[in-house]
Amino acid sequence: MPTAERPSPSPTGDGAAGAGRLSPDGRAPAEVEPAAVRLRAVTDGVVMLAGLSGLRDRDPDEAVLALLALVEQAFTAGRHRVEAEVRADDVETRRTLQRAGLRPEGVSRGRGTNDRGVPVDLLRLARLVDDPAPGEPGAFLGMLNATLPRKRLIAQGLVRDDQGRVLLCELTYKTDWDLPGGVVDPHESPRQTIQREVREELGVDLRVGDLLTVNWLPPYRQWDDALLLVHDLGTHPDLAERASLQRSELRAVHWVRPEDVDQHVAPYVARHLRSVLADGPGELEDGLPV
Repeated sequence: MPTAERPSPSPTGDGAAGAGRLSPDGRAPAEVEPAAVRLRAVTDGVVMLAGLSGLRDRDPDEAVLALLALVEQAFTAGRHRVEAEVRADDVETRRTLQRAGLRPEGVSRGRGTNDRGVPVDLLRLARLVDDPAPGEPGAFLGMLNATLPRKRLIAQGLVRDDQGRVLLCELTYKTDWDLPGGVVDPHESPRQTIQREVREELGVDLRVGDLLTVNWLPPYRQWDDALLLVHDLGTHPDLAERASLQRSELRAVHWVRPEDVDQHVAPYVARHLRSVLADGPGELEDGLPV
């Protein structure tokens, strides 16, 4: 009979930490077959699926049924969360956990080890008591939402003066200058991001105009790939003078001639701005027209 065990850290990637059953009165756990899939107590209301290596030799449908029974047991006992950790390269176990309704939540880099003792990444999955069970309405879309890629989205604005110069921000946290704007927050539209960033960092409210470019950015240094949207913020010759800078983010703002942009920005920004200023609105990949 699978039960909840005492916490015992063992980042092997199958959650197999600590053997034994935790009795309701908190007495010392009894011995349990190490390969048995079981529940291990983590904290109040939270248990972890341990001994997941015991699933590998089982029929896949039987393995899913075993996990569903354990999850149901945990929720019936008043737990609100069942979680699991599995090595990133253990695709079959991950699929079995997802079929039992556990949703991917993130990656712990180098937290586990493989059979040779080499550090490997672990995937964390979990199911909450109020998550739809597999087969119930909402379960499929919830799982898709948790498993499909999430691409970073950046929204920026192009401000010019009456001489055709571009407004660039000198930032406190990196040497390269950049256009005003930033990363789009969850549940925020790109236009809202630009309005928020301009208000926070420059202290002004500007109308967000037409979309100028959609630019796919390949991985750069420590960044994964992203989509960058640039909107037209209009011509405002006096903006540098009337801006009230957020000093924690900006050192200064500068009007820069298009031919001088390369001296101040990252290479991908330079390509992007050259394309926007020379070719007008369009779709870009790594700053180049497609």
